[in-house]
Amino acid sequence: MKAEYEVYALPFVQPEKARTYTPDFFLPNGIVVETKGRFLTDDRQKMKLVKEANPSIDIRFVFSRAMQTISKASSTTYAMWCEKYGFPWAEGSVPQAWLDEPPCEKRIAAFMAVAKTKSKKAS
Repeated sequence: MKAEYEVYALPFVQPEKARTYTPDFFLPNGIVVETKGRFLTDDRQKMKLVKEANPSIDIRFVFSRAMQTISKASSTTYAMWCEKYGFPWAEGSVPQAWLDEPPCEKRIAAFMAVAKTKSKKAS
């Protein structure tokens, strides 16, 4: 038998890694706002995992260009991706309607139950 180079693939499962996500903004009414210019594959995968792990958290996106496609080879836009995965979205700035939503104690409690305060680094 001759040596064979990269002919076979062996399956394995990468162990889970505990990670954290730091939202851009937490509004007083319990809405989490994530602002994005570019929305890369890693960002999209992370946000799907964050939502899966925290289904009670209301995460919304504000894009600088919501109609930008996720890649040159795709016709899916950032907005379409959000709609597919159940994330409300806006373009340009946080809509006044989001800011005007009354506080939702259930939404706030769900966020506070899992959120950890980050320590600020000294300047």
